[in-house]
Amino acid sequence: MKRVLVISPSGEVYDHDNVRWYNYKDVQRSINHYHNIGDAFVFDSSLKLLNFSKLSALEIINPKLEDTDRINAEYDFVFLRGSNYVHKDMRWSQTAEVLKRLKIPVIAWGIGAQAPVKGKIELSDETKTVLRMMADSTTSIGVRGAYSAQVLWDIGIRNVRIVGCPTAFRRNNPDLNIQLPSLDKIRTAGITLRREVSSTYAQDIKQYLTFHRDLVKDLANRFDVVLMAQGEVEEKKIVFGTPEQKEEAFAALKANKTVKDWYLDETMEKLHRERLFYSDVVADYENLVQQKDLVLGYRLHGNLMALANNVPSIYFTYDSRTVEFAETYQIPSFDVFSGKEFRLEDYWDQSLFDKFNRAYHHTYREMRQFLVENGVDTKMVDAMAKPEKAQLKAA
Repeated sequence: MKRVLVISPSGEVYDHDNVRWYNYKDVQRSINHYHNIGDAFVFDSSLKLLNFSKLSALEIINPKLEDTDRINAEYDFVFLRGSNYVHKDMRWSQTAEVLKRLKIPVIAWGIGAQAPVKGKIELSDETKTVLRMMADSTTSIGVRGAYSAQVLWDIGIRNVRIVGCPTAFRRNNPDLNIQLPSLDKIRTAGITLRREVSSTYAQDIKQYLTFHRDLVKDLANRFDVVLMAQGEVEEKKIVFGTPEQKEEAFAALKANKTVKDWYLDETMEKLHRERLFYSDVVADYENLVQQKDLVLGYRLHGNLMALANNVPSIYFTYDSRTVEFAETYQIPSFDVFSGKEFRLEDYWDQSLFDKFNRAYHHTYREMRQFLVENGVDTKMVDAMAKPEKAQLKAA
């Protein structure tokens, strides 16, 4: 089994391949700081696809460059945890200096580009250099979708493979197949929330928030819902805080005119008080989605977690990242800025989910091939080598 380093691990590892946030039992240490637990989903899911005997973090902020020879001797490869690294504001600390000294492969695994609302994406020379160094050290570089692949192609990186995100494959099921029950049998739903959004990427904040609010309220009238947050400070305080912190959180939300006018009305406040979920442990989210008939909403990895567990999900797209994920996996999706009315019945269509099923199978094979061609010892099943596949091929 391989000895592995990871850049940007996003959480502490326990029981070999499970991830939770650092010092997760001491809630007060991080309650005033935002961290996106979705990043921990990706890290956790990545580990679940690997066979490895040793795992450590590769330091890029204050690295000890004199340790490079030891690292080259003690580890087999480095991987960069999939995330939104390819954009104009990305800062890499001393990554380039570290990579110059490494002789082991540095695998970019499911990374993505973020397009601005207006104009073309702009990348710093530093970002271009780091990406080229990674691509040069491996057979292929793994990206989440076609847009990210084109961005890398445009800066001269040709060895690109579209692999989606490890979260979709965390159950290691090459035969995943979502079959919709009758809609009248749906009783429980998880709604993945994203209250905070940047105007750099979402074209109309008012439309985004008001649609978000109305969607949550409509679904709450229809199903037994849980609102799934992923790390905003106020939401964490509502779930984990003292009674005083909980009221401070609601006061802060109401003091934000944008939130007060477009999002947190009386009904939404009641739902946040009674139905809000947050955890610093990835397994808690997986346990939650496994109990739901439907999960839908705004969070990339919260929705993927549901799909990976064979729970139907619908994406609400609002920027290039959400669109790219929906396109890669052909996930049924609704454009928040389309100006159209969302009707769940329009998306409760087996033919739409059959497109997802086919895209999932294809991307599963691409992900496995990506890991294999880069020398990774993977747990992913070779679907084409399964006995039934072999018999079909022979016939």
